[in-house]
Amino acid sequence: MTKKISIVDIANTLNISKTTVSFILNGRAQEKRISEELVERVLKLVKEVGYKPNSLAKSLRTGKSNIIGLMVEDISNPFFASIARLIEDRAYEKGYRIIYCSTDNDTGKTQDLITMFRDRHVDGYIMAPPSNIDDDVRSLLKSGSPVVLFDRYLPEVETDYVVVDNQFSTYNATRHLIEQGYSKIAFITFSSQQSQMMDRVTGYKNAMKEAKLKTFIKEVDFNRNEELIIEPIHAYLKKNPTIDAVLFGTDHMGTCGLKVINQLGLKVPDDIAVVSFDDYDVFKLHSPPVTAIAQPIETIADNIITLLLKKLDNGNAQTMQKITLSTNLNIRNSSKQVVKAV
Repeated sequence: MTKKISIVDIANTLNISKTTVSFILNGRAQEKRISEELVERVLKLVKEVGYKPNSLAKSLRTGKSNIIGLMVEDISNPFFASIARLIEDRAYEKGYRIIYCSTDNDTGKTQDLITMFRDRHVDGYIMAPPSNIDDDVRSLLKSGSPVVLFDRYLPEVETDYVVVDNQFSTYNATRHLIEQGYSKIAFITFSSQQSQMMDRVTGYKNAMKEAKLKTFIKEVDFNRNEELIIEPIHAYLKKNPTIDAVLFGTDHMGTCGLKVINQLGLKVPDDIAVVSFDDYDVFKLHSPPVTAIAQPIETIADNIITLLLKKLDNGNAQTMQKITLSTNLNIRNSSKQVVKAV
């Protein structure tokens, strides 16, 4: 196994001190009045031997790693993947790298990931938090680490966050279905106590109550096995054949729901109208195209990284901000009332 080159090796080869090598590699040669000739010799040798500095050791010396930890529910989800990519691009422009990972909405896994990030001395945290990590986030804030939450927030923790108006979004989508003439509208979503999911249920309930209509709510436990999501949706729709429209609480729930509707031999929107939270290519390409609540992906990402960079630049002294953004209901043929011939 090839021995990893160290600063000491470079110093010994050139017969100079390791402190001098360190000053040169950290851009302090002019400050320390080190000759240009020696700087050239050091940099030439560094290039020849392929020396790479120990980033962890450097972060311990400087107190800065230029790394940001990004934790999302599922990095393969189109919403989170798009957000992560935009954040990564902006962060890189400012000299930061992103390490991102999926929490699977698992509290224990998230706590392990936070520990890993702390061991890596990341400079800041961006997360879509699962439930029951309030104390962990408070601990990060107490230690001086900036934290920006997004997609959902922790009601009992005072920190920066960027979310959308989930309550109005589902209220507006439900009102759209009601105005199209649908009356037996179901809301099918994941069972969750997270802020964004609870707000979406509330928005649906408010619209149905306002119209004096009965609610049809089906909550499904989250599972990475798609079949365990499809089965309860299938059973629910089969048990309630009079439902004439359905609002799905997430894009993943929406794609699973469309598969169920197809399995049941139902036609959209002739037999059942469909609206889903989150908009992406699958819904646009579906026949008919699916009405969806579109989150402003670029604006969300821009606000998240802007907040965190300001915290990092100002030593976490930046005023706390709680940002709520609007969504857009993209109306397509899946939710338009079909006039049936008499």
